[in-house]
Amino acid sequence: MKFIIMNLFIGILFMNIMSANAKEDNPLLKPFDTPFGVPPFDKIKIEHFKPAFDEAFHQHNLEIGAITNNRAVPTFENTIEALERAGSLLASVSRVFFNLNSANTNPDIQAFAREISPELTKHGDNIRLNKILFNKVKSVYEQKDKLKLTGEKAVLLEETYKGFIRNGAGLNDNDQAKLRKINEEMSSLTLKYGENVLAENNAFQMLLDKKEDLVGLPQSLIDAAAETATKAGHKGKWMFTLQNPSLLPFLQYSAKRDLREKIWRAYMLRGNNGNEFDNKEIIKNLVNLRIQRAQLLGYESHAHFILEENMAKNPEGVYKLLDQLWEPALKVAKDEAMQFQALINREGGDFKLEPWDWRYYAEKVRQEKFDLDEEALRPYFKLDNVLQGAFTVANKLWGISFKEIKNIPVYHEDVKCYEVLDKDGSHLSVFYTDFHPRASKRGGAWMTSFREQFNKDGKRVHPVVSIVCNFSPPTGDTPSLLTFDEASTLFHEFGHALHGLFSQCDYVSISGTSVPRDFVELPSQVMEHWAAEDEVMAMYAKHYKTGEVIPRELLNKMRASEHFNQGFATGEYLAASYLDMAYHTLTKPFTSDVNSFEEKEMKKIGLIDEIIPRYRSTYFNHIFAGGYSSGYYSYIWSGVLDSDAFEAFKENGIFDQKTATSLRKNILERGRSEDPMKLYVKFRGAEPSIEPLLRKRGLISEPSN
Repeated sequence: MKFIIMNLFIGILFMNIMSANAKEDNPLLKPFDTPFGVPPFDKIKIEHFKPAFDEAFHQHNLEIGAITNNRAVPTFENTIEALERAGSLLASVSRVFFNLNSANTNPDIQAFAREISPELTKHGDNIRLNKILFNKVKSVYEQKDKLKLTGEKAVLLEETYKGFIRNGAGLNDNDQAKLRKINEEMSSLTLKYGENVLAENNAFQMLLDKKEDLVGLPQSLIDAAAETATKAGHKGKWMFTLQNPSLLPFLQYSAKRDLREKIWRAYMLRGNNGNEFDNKEIIKNLVNLRIQRAQLLGYESHAHFILEENMAKNPEGVYKLLDQLWEPALKVAKDEAMQFQALINREGGDFKLEPWDWRYYAEKVRQEKFDLDEEALRPYFKLDNVLQGAFTVANKLWGISFKEIKNIPVYHEDVKCYEVLDKDGSHLSVFYTDFHPRASKRGGAWMTSFREQFNKDGKRVHPVVSIVCNFSPPTGDTPSLLTFDEASTLFHEFGHALHGLFSQCDYVSISGTSVPRDFVELPSQVMEHWAAEDEVMAMYAKHYKTGEVIPRELLNKMRASEHFNQGFATGEYLAASYLDMAYHTLTKPFTSDVNSFEEKEMKKIGLIDEIIPRYRSTYFNHIFAGGYSSGYYSYIWSGVLDSDAFEAFKENGIFDQKTATSLRKNILERGRSEDPMKLYVKFRGAEPSIEPLLRKRGLISEPSN
């Protein structure tokens, strides 16, 4: 018996030593020994994630157990704050993994994502549906009047209690079991939806081998297509893909109507081809699961559930804004379509304007009316210069500076890293940039964080933020040259980054960009205004060869054409917003065919046949694979805010220090520490007006002097 016990003891000791060694060898499970404590991307391997998540789950469970097993009377400190501080390892591991899955994925990462996502959902439900924990939270919440909490503490208590209620803590055991099953199914479906869109993006290649098929295309696009073809093993040919830097200029410039139609149809049929990557059934299941969850929690629809936490408050608030904009936008779009059809007729084209024709004839009319070729602008928007322009704007507004760091691990060779210094030279943040498309990166542009800001023991834990985009890549000896839309997108994502890196909050859950969806786009969209200002363009819009500042003549043409094609731009965006709301205001099971439903909803609002929604149902990542369900309207809601906000700078000077300080102190630093509209009023002095947005988009006339 002693021998058996001794062997058992030695076995347990050996396993503990092996476990300790495994943790010691796992870069995710020890303090990051890197500059500024950023993730050690050069050491992280896919096999590290499973044990890291297992340990993170274990630690989080121990932290939750310490709260629930505490026999002391529940207080804000031992319950609410303790809960807020719990799970830091899980948050760290999750951020690294899911950021890689978005920006630099591979089959192994995707396979593990499918494995771990339901586990994360289950773990989260175990916490939110823990009756003992909820009763402690509820006990503190019921004392809130007596506690007289203020500021962030009051917000944290309110949000923590609401978070439990909104995630089913008040349901009976039977309904909680139903909710767990719904949540687990949704987590798997949203992941699969996004994987399908990425697969469809990567699957399409339009390979051309005849020079006559390149007619109308700018040389920069031809060179890029040749380089893409060469990398794919087709030297001497030209390859076009569904990545925006390839797709959009092809539609804009190609004189080959049949090829425009081919690439456009491939784009608009993503996730809708009846193959293994088809998303229609996933959409039906997701919509129905969202209805079930909302109604289980006592809400009429998914939109009612989501919007309760947003500035819009309810679907009526969203539709009120969309309807105000739809009529003028549709009118302008119809006028644009008539102009383009008239040009087709003048040129002897015996066909009706179709969606694959829109960008091509819009460009021809732009050149005809304003003598402006967008390709003539591209040499003035070298990516490095545009980024430095954004840095310069931030420096002139707030005195911050950006210093590139070379000796720091990154997750891909395209990624660059900067230290952000405040006006007094103190460290603010680490800032990553990742700008070019690749098969391992999902489409679009976004800001994210590898570490969010919070205060610990009275000291600021500095954030690590990143912006990820899909801009036109360099070709040969030519650097990356952007369109002005891409330059604006860089300023947009940079605005999100500023929101994250300026944060000065005590708690992670309400810091930085952890704000309502229809408020989070304010900092990003207001930054776009600076990109278009003459004074700012003089800083960054310089010819990549000569260094010449963009000529006044070109600027004048840009100004004259800034409202051109806004019916299309606003119309396709609003159509997608209406489509989002149509799915998520459903109160009965969705049994319709997805394509038929979309067609019916677009007819209901009167969308013209020449335009499709910016995102059709089967590739609408924002709402079916991202966090914008019932929230795609947020960009236009925030558009009201940002257009009104920039008026303050136009009134006082675009680099007015008092206005800039107010924006930083009242909005960029504050996260969700106060009601968003109250924060906005503190900055602006009044609630926003919609007129600046309508004027900006050319949907109403400028006021006469």
